[in-house]
Amino acid sequence: MSQTVTAEPLDSSDPAAPDLGALPVWDLNDLYPGQDSDALKADLDRMEKASKDFYRSYNGKLASLEGASLGSAIAQYEEIDETLSRIMSYAHLVYAGDMNDPLVGKFFQGIQERVNGISTHLLFFTLELNRIEDDALAAKLKTPELARYAPWLRDIRVFRPHQLSDELERLLHEKYVVGRAAWNRLFDETIAGLRFTLGGHEVTCTEALNRLSDRDAGKRKEAAVEIGRVLSANVRTFSLITNTLAKDKEIEDKWRNYPRPTSSRNKSNHVEDEVVDALVTAVKGSYPDLSHRYYKLKAKWFGGDTLDYWDRNAPLPDDDDRLIPWGQARGIVLDAYGRFSPELAAVGARFFDNAWIDAPARPGKAPGAFAHPTVPSVHPYLLVNYQGKTRDVMTLAHELGHGVHQVLAGKQGHLMADTPLTLAETASVFGEMLTFRSLLDSETDPGRRKIMLAAKVEDMLNTVVRQIAFFDFEQRLHTERREGELTAERIGEIWFAVQAESLGPAIRFDEGYRNYWAYIPHFIHSPFYVYAYAFGDCLVNSLYAVYQDAADGFAERYLKMLSAGGTLRHRELLAPFGLDASDPAFWDRGLGVIRGFIDDLERQEG
Repeated sequence: MSQTVTAEPLDSSDPAAPDLGALPVWDLNDLYPGQDSDALKADLDRMEKASKDFYRSYNGKLASLEGASLGSAIAQYEEIDETLSRIMSYAHLVYAGDMNDPLVGKFFQGIQERVNGISTHLLFFTLELNRIEDDALAAKLKTPELARYAPWLRDIRVFRPHQLSDELERLLHEKYVVGRAAWNRLFDETIAGLRFTLGGHEVTCTEALNRLSDRDAGKRKEAAVEIGRVLSANVRTFSLITNTLAKDKEIEDKWRNYPRPTSSRNKSNHVEDEVVDALVTAVKGSYPDLSHRYYKLKAKWFGGDTLDYWDRNAPLPDDDDRLIPWGQARGIVLDAYGRFSPELAAVGARFFDNAWIDAPARPGKAPGAFAHPTVPSVHPYLLVNYQGKTRDVMTLAHELGHGVHQVLAGKQGHLMADTPLTLAETASVFGEMLTFRSLLDSETDPGRRKIMLAAKVEDMLNTVVRQIAFFDFEQRLHTERREGELTAERIGEIWFAVQAESLGPAIRFDEGYRNYWAYIPHFIHSPFYVYAYAFGDCLVNSLYAVYQDAADGFAERYLKMLSAGGTLRHRELLAPFGLDASDPAFWDRGLGVIRGFIDDLERQEG
């Protein structure tokens, strides 16, 4: 079977289906020419032999190696790991293209199990590296062959205090495919298989959620009620998945001596607990001045004191809700990137000029959007579910930012290209801001500018307030799960409490909203990931303010920051811009941008 995904409309007779022009579908041939290809089979066989040879060559010997020899060992490890990552990237992208096809699911699971088995032979390497004493490693690092990998060694040694015995680490590694990975797959396939009946037509979760921003109030309500009904009908499955994964995390955290549920995420993000605490405290303290104030204003625009939850992301009454075809969306985003930096736009254009983007919404396709970095020796791929709304253009700008970041960081090599999540959102949110500012600057009609400004505020509230509320929900859920399994009703109570606190009294909820937590994939795939969005948004707001004050040379410094990949920490990356995330004023400066936009909207009301 070819790995190239073909787009099929959900229902060509659906009158709600918009005409978006020719939507691109990715071509995965740059990874492998097919699921049954000789190249894929050869790489799997070759890596199985290479990993076993690597184990025999280096197991138990790392401490005795000279610096140059240790550097050579890491280079060999990098080559094997990159090939395995290439294989897994291919399998993941094939699966994301159609989660409903049982043969695709079988292929994905088979590749996961094969790669997991191969990588078991590599597991010793980082564990043994971490057992080398600091003084001994410092001496070895004086050789250039090993010094090249100093940032990677720095990052893996963060986990030294939480490392288990080799036997336990191997057990956890081998059980992953039938543990956490299997529950993740169950969630993905359950979500992908859900169907929602709207206007007499069956649609996917992505399309149903998209209706919540439809211009027609009746369609918004219909979608909201139907989403609540379908999620409620499946809530026992989602509750079981959530409870199981939370307990699984608690057990592993206890064995690894992590003091609280968020600690392992902060370690992997290379950010101090205090910095995350400061961000969360700042955002929660700003709820009344941000989300509460804005939604009160929006309720007034809709002629009342409150808004039903399905109207939270509704277009404003005067919004013409114009459709933006794909070709126009491409031009909007690339033009905005190009005005900032021709180099940035040139890298971005490669995603459109080549088949690196999968845009159509279709049955079985993964919902939402993502940028998959694959490996530096190939290129990233983007997945979006493009529906032609302004928010979809912003999503495209966001994911393209990720993709450009990943291309620029690729020169650091496989082990050091990845950026911690807190900084991984920088380029994506900055790309959104460039696109928004470009659209706003080109708009002369005061009514349209108000609509655009309101839409941007809503996007920023969704990125900052909503994501910190999600983080708060996770904290409460994981903390309470330590006392025993949570019923679906109790999870819904936590959800309601967090939503009311974060969105404020102007948003009106009903029972249909109780289980909306169930469709959010980050809770399942990447616990506590969500604060990275707020981190990135506030960081970019501060960064953009620096750009506005001193544009000369900024683009060059910005591209240099993106090109650093994972070699530098947030303090080092932000220092050239005079920013420091450990300073409490940093977060207030970022939140001040949102506050200022809301001030502007209130002034327009007189």
